[in-house]
Amino acid sequence: MDRRPVHQPSDRAARLTAHSRTYSYAAALCCALASLFVTTSAHAALPPVPVPAENPITENKRLLGKILFWDEQLSMSNVVSCATCHTPSRGGADDRIANHPGADGVFGTPDDVRGSAGNIRSSADLDFVNDVTFALQPQVTNRAANPVINAAFAPLLFWDGRASSQFFDPQNGNLVIVNGGALESQSVNPPVSSVEMGHDNSNWTEIVGKLRRVRPLALATNHPSDVASALASRPTYPDLFQLAFGSREITASRVAQAIATYQRTLISNQTPFDAFRAGNTAALTPQEVRGFNAFQGSGCAACHNVNNDLFTDFTFRNIGLRPNNEDLGRQIVTGNTADRGKFKVPGLRNVGLKRTFMHNGQFTTLAQVIGFYAGARAVQPPPDNRDPAMNNVIIPPPPPGAPPGTGAGADIAAFLANALTDPRVAAQTFPFDHPTLFVDRPADRATILPNTAQPGSGGVAPAMIAQAPAMIGNLEYRLGVGTPGALVGAQAYLAVSSSPPVGGRVTPDELLGPVTITGSTNGGAATWHWPIRSRDKVNNQVVFAQWLIPDAGSPTGEARSAAAQIRFFCGSSGCPTPCPADFDENDIQNAADLFAFLDAWFAQFQSSGVNLPADFNGSGTVEVGDLFGFLDAWFQPCSI
Repeated sequence: MDRRPVHQPSDRAARLTAHSRTYSYAAALCCALASLFVTTSAHAALPPVPVPAENPITENKRLLGKILFWDEQLSMSNVVSCATCHTPSRGGADDRIANHPGADGVFGTPDDVRGSAGNIRSSADLDFVNDVTFALQPQVTNRAANPVINAAFAPLLFWDGRASSQFFDPQNGNLVIVNGGALESQSVNPPVSSVEMGHDNSNWTEIVGKLRRVRPLALATNHPSDVASALASRPTYPDLFQLAFGSREITASRVAQAIATYQRTLISNQTPFDAFRAGNTAALTPQEVRGFNAFQGSGCAACHNVNNDLFTDFTFRNIGLRPNNEDLGRQIVTGNTADRGKFKVPGLRNVGLKRTFMHNGQFTTLAQVIGFYAGARAVQPPPDNRDPAMNNVIIPPPPPGAPPGTGAGADIAAFLANALTDPRVAAQTFPFDHPTLFVDRPADRATILPNTAQPGSGGVAPAMIAQAPAMIGNLEYRLGVGTPGALVGAQAYLAVSSSPPVGGRVTPDELLGPVTITGSTNGGAATWHWPIRSRDKVNNQVVFAQWLIPDAGSPTGEARSAAAQIRFFCGSSGCPTPCPADFDENDIQNAADLFAFLDAWFAQFQSSGVNLPADFNGSGTVEVGDLFGFLDAWFQPCSI
């Protein structure tokens, strides 16, 4: 069927006048138009999901991908998952609003970006770093998160298209997928990004090593039924990879293929608009029908293609949103100056659920977006390299005297917000269901106690960083301290007590440290690494922790951070069982434990006394019985 708008004058001014005139008749015509669209168009549903031959969809692979996508342990901080920035209830985009200062590095200026919050910056040793831009707060991406739902249809991913159709294994550089692997290419980037999920110089070798050790989704609760069933019979990542790929080997390529497989099942195709296309003329309200016709007549459909019902043509366009020098967009990938300022045309399904819009998150309502397009033609001369298609975008204003919230713009907004929203996405039901993440459970997070900090030199109190989950078995658990530049180089001690602070100060049962505060005049930081082993902590155990820094510039002779109340908790799979043969106490029972014990046993054989690590049976003497006892334990399977 011919879906051209009702009126198409060639002269732009005449076209605007004609649109305003014909729009007044839209209410009377909407029912007839709806019937016309349905009865004369044999319109198919969304096209089939493209699947690369090298990575066919299987149910076991989908389940593994779903678990990986929602597992915060895929990040080195244990507080960021893929899903953290791609929430179904927000159409697969970010549920949070975080600010990036933009190209000028200054917050509160016009080039600011609403991006996604990731990790507090950390060194390769997982020591907190006082970042020049974000200090000791979570870093923020310099672009808004793209929706993950329906991303399977895009030949290239990310706003600039740098995730290509060819997928190369990031560990060995081998070509894995010849064509159609953009989802795989995209998925291997965030885990090693120092801003999003990793640390400085992150790599896949350490990520893979971590996945071999951790329990899948241990930090998440309320597992969906399909996930719970899978984990009941396959409780480790090697088990899950065995089921999905035929062997227990974990690689970056397999992680990517599993996550991509899951994403290829996140297809939103049950919107009111889909029902309307299928012949249900009552699926859309009269306003939404008017909005659909106004959308087509506005020129927006030139890029947001309605013929495939994905509402995108997958091209890259410069709409003149911001000056190109703030973000070159596609040019960064291609090197072609003709691509300066171009970004991918996003699909519009579930757009009514989003919190921010455009590549920089500049707008927070659909009305703002439509207002931008309505006024874009008036910007003369056009911004540098603006797409000529923008000259054809016309969204007529409401007729004179029309009530607020009426007119073509309001109708388009109603169509986009309501007709294109899949109720399964909004309600987060299968396949958009998910577990509850650690960051969404305040009861499991550390509590910073008020009125417990003591300023030091410069009149500023040290900051307590207690972001990590205190889950028993979390070997990356750490507490950090941030200070003003005046205290860089000072020694910091971590006071830990089972009793709450008195007079704002924790009286330590143990004093950990010291650690040296490093940094610059911008400020410093130090980190205490505190692996939480099952042999040391019990479920629901509560401690209070506070940083103490000797400081002559403080009235009390010390600077204190605020105290943190920390509750240790078991993961969703239960607390790990202590491994008697984990001799080096790193919660990994392997050959290193055997060799370490043998070294100690030979060095201590026939020794008596206390503090003998090789006295495995606790008899007070290192003897042959210790050797056989350890070997018996070492050959036994152990849950860690």
